[in-house]
Amino acid sequence: MKSQLFKSLPVVLAGLFVGSVAQAQEPAATAAKLRTWSIGVNAGVLTPLSPLGGKNDFSNNKSSLGYGLYIKKQFTPYFSLRLDGVRGKLKGDNTEAYESGLVNNSPVKAFSTELEYSGSLNAVVNLFNIDMFKKENVLQLYTSAGAGLAGYKPTITTASGTSLYAGDKTIKELIIPVGVGAKFKISDGINFDLGWTINFVDGDNLDGYNRGGNDKYNYAYAGLEFALGTGKQLAFHNPVALTYDEALKAKQTADGLKSDLDAQKAENAKLRSEMSNLLADADGDGVADKLDKCPGTPAGTVVDGAGCPLKVPAPQITEKVIVTEADRKVVADAIKNLEFDLGKATIRSKSYATLNRVAALLIEKNFSLKLAGHTDNTGSKELNLRLSKDRAESVKAYLVSQGANASRIEATGYGMGQPIATNKTAAGRQQNRRVEFTLY
Repeated sequence: MKSQLFKSLPVVLAGLFVGSVAQAQEPAATAAKLRTWSIGVNAGVLTPLSPLGGKNDFSNNKSSLGYGLYIKKQFTPYFSLRLDGVRGKLKGDNTEAYESGLVNNSPVKAFSTELEYSGSLNAVVNLFNIDMFKKENVLQLYTSAGAGLAGYKPTITTASGTSLYAGDKTIKELIIPVGVGAKFKISDGINFDLGWTINFVDGDNLDGYNRGGNDKYNYAYAGLEFALGTGKQLAFHNPVALTYDEALKAKQTADGLKSDLDAQKAENAKLRSEMSNLLADADGDGVADKLDKCPGTPAGTVVDGAGCPLKVPAPQITEKVIVTEADRKVVADAIKNLEFDLGKATIRSKSYATLNRVAALLIEKNFSLKLAGHTDNTGSKELNLRLSKDRAESVKAYLVSQGANASRIEATGYGMGQPIATNKTAAGRQQNRRVEFTLY
């Protein structure tokens, strides 16, 4: 559940980003005349349940006094961030049956929770201004969502008496507040605020009774909001509704800019006419005649900064290597007849004839050859790695002794790490003891 609550935090951060971008698009002169910071105080009713469904741990949830304050930054007429704080009490008992008629047989008969603090950062979105043709409105509807932290101490009453649920310790849990509200502008600096918030708690200990499912509580409130600074409030400003004077002023500004642009174009045309001689390029090589040290170069010639032809290096011709089926057969015969002394890198003489044909092939066609030595799993890993490397090097040394180019032969040992058959049988181990030849 905590991971789900943390997932809501990027929503608030995304709102901050969008609000900042939108604010940057407001004209600087307009933003300077509008109030964007405000503080609010409120009081209302705290209730330990939610009308959105879910289990209620107690059958009779009571309403208690709550109070709060907030500070808000308005980024655009439609978006703001608000830091809220709320305190109060939450109460409930089991003196009544549920609406379904069931009786709550909980061992906890009643509770009283002191909400010591509830702090949250909320993104607030104004749904619309009531009259889009008025620059200033007096009524707004808004919705909010955010995340925060609540600290509280539940006191429970059982058959044995009353006690603190967690001793003198303050329980701290994450909360997700979601709310709606309506705001009425009383004056340029004061608003009347009505709101309702449902707070989802990341825990089942708000009322001191763990019945299953996270707890939640409501806060319905009324209060006053005070806009700081001077001028109109950005929250009630309607940028869509432009007056005739504002539109006329914008047109006059645009006409003035167009006149300046036309004058600048005429000046640029005059400068181009005066500089035409300086920019003349008779041979069309991109270097002006006054700077061209090699005039008259043919069309399409690539030149340097002085207008002289660039020297292009001769193209490098790479010979393509083609390996035929006959070449592959020579290599395959060498692999088939290759034998070493047991546990050593010494090549047996019966392998010389086919290896000689491989050496002759490398000399004749200037091929490159990769030798890869492999072993079975008999013996230690280190021993097999060394033996496979030594056998590949032994084959390379023999081919070089027959005239092959050593720089075109690569010898690598892989030990027992790349078997091509099972090591559980003698036949499989025989296949794994090999040196692979790759022509290229």
